[in-house]
Amino acid sequence: MGNRYISPRLLLPVVILFVALHKAPVAAETGTFMIAAANPLAAEAGRDILARGGSAVDAAIATQMVLTLVEPQSSGIGGGAFMLHFDAADKKLETYDGRETAPASIREDHFLTAEGEAKKFYEAVVGGGSVGAPGVLALLEMAHRDHGKLEWRELFEPAIRLARDGFLISPRLYFLLDRDEHLKTKSAARAYFYDGEGKAKAVETRLKNPALADTFTVIAEEGAAAFYQGDIAAAIVDTVQQDAENPGLLSLDDLASYRAVKRDPVCAPYHAYQVCGMGPPTSGGVTLLQMLRLLEGQNIGALPPASAEAIDLIAQASALAFADRGKYLADADFVDVPVTALLAPGYIKQRAALIQPGESPLPFAAGTPLERQGSLGIDDAIELPSTSHFSILDSFGNAVSMTTSVENAFGSRLMTGGFILNNQLTDFSFHPRTEDGPVANRVEPGKRPRSSMSPTMVFDADGNLEMVIGSPGGGRIIGYVLKTLIAALDWKMDIGAAIDMPHFINRNGALELEKDTPVADLQSALEEMGYKVNVRPLNSGLHAIRITPDGVTGGADPRREGVVLDR
Repeated sequence: MGNRYISPRLLLPVVILFVALHKAPVAAETGTFMIAAANPLAAEAGRDILARGGSAVDAAIATQMVLTLVEPQSSGIGGGAFMLHFDAADKKLETYDGRETAPASIREDHFLTAEGEAKKFYEAVVGGGSVGAPGVLALLEMAHRDHGKLEWRELFEPAIRLARDGFLISPRLYFLLDRDEHLKTKSAARAYFYDGEGKAKAVETRLKNPALADTFTVIAEEGAAAFYQGDIAAAIVDTVQQDAENPGLLSLDDLASYRAVKRDPVCAPYHAYQVCGMGPPTSGGVTLLQMLRLLEGQNIGALPPASAEAIDLIAQASALAFADRGKYLADADFVDVPVTALLAPGYIKQRAALIQPGESPLPFAAGTPLERQGSLGIDDAIELPSTSHFSILDSFGNAVSMTTSVENAFGSRLMTGGFILNNQLTDFSFHPRTEDGPVANRVEPGKRPRSSMSPTMVFDADGNLEMVIGSPGGGRIIGYVLKTLIAALDWKMDIGAAIDMPHFINRNGALELEKDTPVADLQSALEEMGYKVNVRPLNSGLHAIRITPDGVTGGADPRREGVVLDR
């Protein structure tokens, strides 16, 4: 079973803005707080900030800085993130976009060879050509201005101390270092992570990162501007542009002009609940909501959990949503994304009618949510799993759901200032156009690549915050969150059991069943329905908090090394 804690203390009900008629009094401290995060050291840093009276955003900053150090394969200040924040005092849900942006000098054929063919994935990923302007620090500083309680510089202290004193290499970090043949080709990463013979430093080796401590110290004193301008920015640009095999285009102007953005949340009803997520440039919120809306009339709750019949219905709803995702979802600052139309009751009813229980009709074609829909090509972006997620509830009832990423494991494999630089530009479609027209998620100057990150919050029928959840996992993130929501909301599992439940993922192609779990035994039954089935490891990293009138429960995914901590 997963790592979960239950607090018996009652959490004061909190009501989201869209059901409130006026601003409520400032929320009183309840004494209850909780954090679920992917690494024990990061969770401890966040928990300690909460214990000092810090807000959920304060704890998120401390958590992210430690993750930059101890989980460099997944996230860090060289990457991007999306955050949902619920303010208990104002009864308001806000979403923050810290997704990377493409360099101003980039062209839409950036990922094509001279012959017009798509580059091989690792040819594009490894090196400076895949690096976008990082957004994590800009997002966190914006959120801190809005919701911080403690001083900015205090929030860096745990990470600075750990970077100077060192931390022990975990089994997961060692495993990823040992299997990565690209990381050791970059001199800074090789010197830090590997010994003189090029072998990954062993489990429980104490790894010190004075360069990162120095970087954090400057940012703690001078703010995020010290990252986007000055010596740190110059080092980033030099590292990207001077990469020998795959030089990039990121410039000082690209960093100086980067801005995090507040965006409207996307929300939709599911049975008696209201589910809210992040809108474009991530596809996570819209696609997840579309899946739930497609399933609402299928009475999933009456079927046995993780049965072949239930998996069949969930797979078809997922495939329908992914068909639309591949055509329509991209950065809404560049593309007219039909969010409202994709979730409209009439369109959902039309698409749901395509579900054929017991007989797989996959793959589905994208629908036509608008009467006048321009011609668009289908995206071919490759999203490989990495990323991290943490869920936080502070003692005032404020909550954060934040998914954060450098994209592929160890991102571009480039390091500077003690941190990894992202490879998020490879989340764009490599082919900018197809015979059907331009691809919505094609690369353009200043554009943010589409993501699958799905930080999510759920509210009950009375408008009370009930769940804070998200996961890493590349393009499978949406399916991981979907399964867990259905397990908790339809099958009434506690949050730990819902996270633990085996995965089954469909992205409008092969049906993936989690290896070495009971659902793998359903392969033959699902193949008889017409599915192509792949049994494989599905390494999610779900971290969630469930709030009920009886108390607060947290869950950390047993598939990774996360924990839940509370008071």
